[in-house]
Amino acid sequence: MSEEIKNIDTDTVVESAEPAAEAAAAAPSYGRRPYAGQEEGGDRPYQRNMRFKRKVCRFCHDANAKIDYKDVKMVEQFITDRGKILPRRVTGTCAKHQRGVAQAIKRARIIALVPFVEK
Repeated sequence: MSEEIKNIDTDTVVESAEPAAEAAAAAPSYGRRPYAGQEEGGDRPYQRNMRFKRKVCRFCHDANAKIDYKDVKMVEQFITDRGKILPRRVTGTCAKHQRGVAQAIKRARIIALVPFVEK
């Protein structure tokens, strides 16, 4: 009977050690994503900084596009629903044309083509 107890004790110790090792290997490490599977792109690690498409200034790209304060449709594309002027990083315009857009928006506001603030 003592041999059975020894066998049971060693079996339980061995059995309990194996699942713990498997659980430790299968447990995700917090803060990092495990390597992607073959269907997700192979053995490359997760890339945090994804490449993005660079925005192009529509006025530099298209010679027919002109900045005009009387063109209300064009002016409204560069303001938010609250009436604020959108920044360059959102619209993608270059610095030169962003200054012209801001000037056109301000002129359109003065002659009441575009509201200062939406209610």
